[in-house]
Amino acid sequence: MAVSFPADISNALLYGLVFACGYLLGSIPFGLILTKLAGRGDIRAIGSGNIGATNVLRSGSKALAALTLVLDALKGTAAVLIGAHWGPETAMLGALGAFLGHLFPVWLGFRGGKGVATYIGVLLGLYWPAALAFCGAWLLMALVTRYSSLAALGASAVPPIILAASGDWEMATLALFFTALLVIRHASNIGRFLRGEEGRIGESKL
Repeated sequence: MAVSFPADISNALLYGLVFACGYLLGSIPFGLILTKLAGRGDIRAIGSGNIGATNVLRSGSKALAALTLVLDALKGTAAVLIGAHWGPETAMLGALGAFLGHLFPVWLGFRGGKGVATYIGVLLGLYWPAALAFCGAWLLMALVTRYSSLAALGASAVPPIILAASGDWEMATLALFFTALLVIRHASNIGRFLRGEEGRIGESKL
């Protein structure tokens, strides 16, 4: 005999599973895995100690950095697309899980990346024009300032505005939350920038 649950319980189970799936996808530390497989040691022991693409680049491999960037983005997109199977609410829940999973992976003591690539990835799944706007703003600011962190911080302010302009206030609020977390995760970069110690793109200074 099949077991049936009340609608509210069934929805709670579905939301929990979507969030958990998103979190697990987001928590995959591709930068750490790829650099170890390539024989470059533990990425957390070099540069800023971060597991993201920027620090992978400091390992000396542009290819590994590019692959890390793509995979960190796609895990966010995948989480959104899985959630979207049941509707826009679960799509956003998958996005939330993936972003938090990347920032706070249980496997690494909740010390993960800074969220730039995964932010782009979830935007790609939720509303691709916002992802393009993020990338365009990042590229422009990176070319002008030569600071990757500053470009990421500036570009992260664009998606909430784009989404609000589209009329989707729920998604805009979620994006604003992501932006706030991204800024918090870049606190050390902000401190170095204010002290004049932040390294520019292409420099070895960390």
